[in-house]
Amino acid sequence: MSKCAICGKGPQFGNHVSFSQRHVKRRWNINVQKRRLVIDGQVRELRACTNCLKTLTKVTG
Repeated sequence: MSKCAICGKGPQFGNHVSFSQRHVKRRWNINVQKRRLVIDGQVRELRACTNCLKTLTKVTG
């Protein structure tokens, strides 16, 4: 399942509504990337959303 290891954000659920107002269940997956990050001096491979990756680059440099 696509879930961010940092913030815990997962897919959102809702309805696709056509022009004729028919409602069909659908879900919006978050953009999860697999990255190697240094955490407490150790390199770990995490699945993180792009929002968290963007924030990490802002904080770390």
